[in-house]
Amino acid sequence: MQARDIMTTSVIAIGPDVEVAEIAKCLLENRISAVPVVEKDGRLIGIVSEGDLMRRSESETERRRSWWLSLFQLPEHAAIDYIKTHGRRASDVMTRGLITANDDATLEEIAEILEKHRIKRVPVVHDGKLVGIVSRANLLHGLVARTSGRDPSIEDRKIRAAIEKNLSDAGVRIQLLNLVVSSGVARLWGVVATAEEQIAVRVAAECAPGVKEVHIDIQVLPFYVRAFIRAS
Repeated sequence: MQARDIMTTSVIAIGPDVEVAEIAKCLLENRISAVPVVEKDGRLIGIVSEGDLMRRSESETERRRSWWLSLFQLPEHAAIDYIKTHGRRASDVMTRGLITANDDATLEEIAEILEKHRIKRVPVVHDGKLVGIVSRANLLHGLVARTSGRDPSIEDRKIRAAIEKNLSDAGVRIQLLNLVVSSGVARLWGVVATAEEQIAVRVAAECAPGVKEVHIDIQVLPFYVRAFIRAS
């Protein structure tokens, strides 16, 4: 089983010119802690996390160093701090030293990346272009799926693509869902906004050509969470 078999493919991403206020809104509305930054051709160039937006001039949270510490600071460090706290665009505040995984990386390789770098999720790339994201939850569900059958075949990957298309056609926000298909068995988990979407997820999976079984673990978001997302 490889990254392409367990990754979330519908990735929320932004361009390098998106302004900081829009980035913060994107994180809140989609209940995510980081968002990849990509060029128009899909090439991954950075990532903006909540941490990148913690120290900002607008909220008066920028770090103020004492004058004597500044004597030991290299000029470029002061410039970098200023850009981070005052920059208006994603390209100004994003983290550039990215940790990524190739789409053919094994589950063991992904687990090693997450553990070594102490991160919760890793962007997945193919020829330098963003194709998905693998989180700790994706990895755990992939391990469960693998112990219950053989690694995904070409047919399994076709089934997965068909389910993803069905979910998109049904208007379900698949960014909040995870999907693994192995030996014709589809497993979906995550959250949706309404009970109707919860049913639509099951129907979308059952309608995919070639699927043998469908296992659903989908929770409906509480009303107050849905209201918060709409108000954000």
